[in-house]
Amino acid sequence: MKTLNVKINDLKTEWYIINAYNKKLGRLSTKIVHFLLGKNKVIYNSYLNIGDNIIVINADQIKITGNKLIQKKYYYHTGYPGGLRKTTLLELMKKNPEKVIKQSVKGMLPKNSLGRLISKKLKIYKGKQHPHISQQPLELLI
Repeated sequence: MKTLNVKINDLKTEWYIINAYNKKLGRLSTKIVHFLLGKNKVIYNSYLNIGDNIIVINADQIKITGNKLIQKKYYYHTGYPGGLRKTTLLELMKKNPEKVIKQSVKGMLPKNSLGRLISKKLKIYKGKQHPHISQQPLELLI
Protein backbone atom coordinates (compact mmCIF):
# COMPACT_ATOMS: atom_id res chain seq x y z
CA MET A 1 0.00 0.00 0.00
CA LYS A 2 1.35 3.42 -0.98
CA THR A 3 0.80 6.75 0.66
CA LEU A 4 -0.79 9.25 -1.69
CA ASN A 5 0.66 12.75 -1.51
CA VAL A 6 -1.40 15.57 -2.89
CA LYS A 7 0.12 17.89 -5.47
CA ILE A 8 -0.89 21.54 -5.40
CA ASN A 9 -1.49 21.58 -9.18
CA ASP A 10 -4.13 18.85 -8.86
CA LEU A 11 -6.19 20.79 -6.32
CA LYS A 12 -9.40 22.60 -7.13
CA THR A 13 -10.28 25.41 -4.75
CA GLU A 14 -13.86 26.53 -4.23
CA TRP A 15 -15.22 29.99 -3.53
CA TYR A 16 -17.54 30.38 -0.56
CA ILE A 17 -19.51 33.39 0.64
CA ILE A 18 -20.42 33.96 4.28
CA ASN A 19 -22.98 36.49 5.47
CA ALA A 20 -21.67 37.90 8.77
CA TYR A 21 -24.98 39.56 9.69
CA ASN A 22 -25.65 39.07 13.43
CA LYS A 23 -22.87 36.44 13.81
CA LYS A 24 -20.55 36.35 16.82
CA LEU A 25 -17.00 37.36 15.94
CA GLY A 26 -15.12 34.42 17.47
CA ARG A 27 -17.42 31.69 16.20
CA LEU A 28 -17.46 33.24 12.73
CA SER A 29 -13.65 33.44 12.71
CA THR A 30 -13.20 29.77 13.64
CA LYS A 31 -15.48 28.66 10.79
CA ILE A 32 -13.60 30.89 8.35
CA VAL A 33 -10.24 29.46 9.46
CA HIS A 34 -11.60 25.91 9.14
CA PHE A 35 -12.31 26.46 5.43
CA LEU A 36 -9.20 28.58 4.77
CA LEU A 37 -6.94 25.81 6.08
CA GLY A 38 -8.82 23.15 4.09
CA LYS A 39 -9.82 21.08 7.12
CA ASN A 40 -13.17 20.40 5.48
CA LYS A 41 -11.44 18.32 2.79
CA VAL A 42 -10.43 14.68 2.94
CA ILE A 43 -6.99 15.50 1.53
CA TYR A 44 -6.10 17.96 4.32
CA ASN A 45 -2.38 18.44 4.96
CA SER A 46 -1.11 20.95 7.47
CA TYR A 47 1.89 21.88 5.31
CA LEU A 48 0.02 22.61 2.05
CA ASN A 49 -2.08 25.57 0.97
CA ILE A 50 -5.18 23.57 -0.01
CA GLY A 51 -7.87 25.76 1.55
CA ASP A 52 -10.75 27.49 -0.21
CA ASN A 53 -11.36 31.16 -0.95
CA ILE A 54 -13.75 32.86 1.47
CA ILE A 55 -15.78 36.03 0.88
CA VAL A 56 -17.31 37.68 3.96
CA ILE A 57 -20.09 40.23 3.47
CA ASN A 58 -21.84 42.50 5.99
CA ALA A 59 -18.69 42.77 8.11
CA ASP A 60 -20.04 45.90 9.77
CA GLN A 61 -22.98 43.99 11.28
CA ILE A 62 -21.19 41.34 13.34
CA LYS A 63 -22.23 40.77 16.94
CA ILE A 64 -19.84 41.51 19.80
CA THR A 65 -20.86 40.07 23.17
CA GLY A 66 -20.25 41.51 26.62
CA ASN A 67 -18.44 44.80 27.18
CA LYS A 68 -15.76 44.10 24.58
CA LEU A 69 -16.76 47.08 22.43
CA ILE A 70 -15.50 49.44 25.13
CA GLN A 71 -12.95 47.30 27.01
CA LYS A 72 -11.04 45.50 24.22
CA LYS A 73 -7.99 47.43 23.06
CA TYR A 74 -6.00 47.05 19.85
CA TYR A 75 -2.37 48.23 19.90
CA TYR A 76 -0.16 49.19 16.97
CA HIS A 77 3.14 50.99 16.57
CA THR A 78 3.90 53.72 14.04
CA GLY A 79 7.59 52.88 13.88
CA TYR A 80 8.71 56.12 15.49
CA PRO A 81 9.98 56.50 19.06
CA GLY A 82 7.00 56.80 21.39
CA GLY A 83 4.71 55.74 18.57
CA LEU A 84 2.65 53.14 20.43
CA ARG A 85 -1.03 53.79 19.67
CA LYS A 86 -4.15 52.11 20.98
CA THR A 87 -7.76 52.06 19.89
CA THR A 88 -10.90 50.40 21.23
CA LEU A 89 -12.96 47.85 19.37
CA LEU A 90 -15.82 50.36 19.06
CA GLU A 91 -13.59 52.91 17.32
CA LEU A 92 -12.17 50.24 15.01
CA MET A 93 -15.66 48.97 14.13
CA LYS A 94 -16.71 52.50 13.13
CA LYS A 95 -13.54 53.18 11.15
CA ASN A 96 -12.71 49.81 9.56
CA PRO A 97 -14.93 46.80 10.44
CA GLU A 98 -13.14 44.60 7.90
CA LYS A 99 -9.94 44.88 9.92
CA VAL A 100 -11.62 43.44 13.04
CA ILE A 101 -12.48 40.17 11.27
CA LYS A 102 -9.13 40.11 9.43
CA GLN A 103 -7.15 40.40 12.69
CA SER A 104 -9.32 37.82 14.42
CA VAL A 105 -8.79 35.28 11.62
CA LYS A 106 -5.09 36.07 11.24
CA GLY A 107 -4.54 35.34 14.93
CA MET A 108 -5.88 31.81 14.39
CA LEU A 109 -3.68 31.04 11.36
CA PRO A 110 -0.12 29.65 11.49
CA LYS A 111 2.52 32.30 12.18
CA ASN A 112 4.73 31.51 9.17
CA SER A 113 4.88 31.99 5.39
CA LEU A 114 2.03 29.51 4.86
CA GLY A 115 -0.20 31.54 7.17
CA ARG A 116 0.53 34.67 5.15
CA LEU A 117 -0.37 32.85 1.91
CA ILE A 118 -3.59 31.51 3.39
CA SER A 119 -4.67 34.93 4.67
CA LYS A 120 -4.66 36.25 1.08
CA LYS A 121 -7.58 33.93 0.29
CA LEU A 122 -9.87 35.87 2.63
CA LYS A 123 -11.88 38.76 1.15
CA ILE A 124 -13.95 40.90 3.54
CA TYR A 125 -16.50 43.56 2.57
CA LYS A 126 -18.49 46.03 4.65
CA GLY A 127 -21.83 45.72 2.82
CA LYS A 128 -23.57 43.16 0.63
CA GLN A 129 -21.79 44.16 -2.59
CA HIS A 130 -18.62 42.34 -3.64
CA PRO A 131 -16.68 42.09 -6.93
CA HIS A 132 -16.42 38.27 -6.96
CA ILE A 133 -19.75 37.41 -8.62
CA SER A 134 -17.99 35.85 -11.63
CA GLN A 135 -16.44 33.18 -9.34
CA GLN A 136 -19.99 31.96 -8.49
CA PRO A 137 -19.38 31.50 -4.77
CA LEU A 138 -21.39 28.93 -2.83
CA GLU A 139 -23.17 30.24 0.25
CA LEU A 140 -22.06 28.82 3.59
CA LEU A 141 -24.69 28.82 6.31
CA ILE A 142 -23.11 29.24 9.73
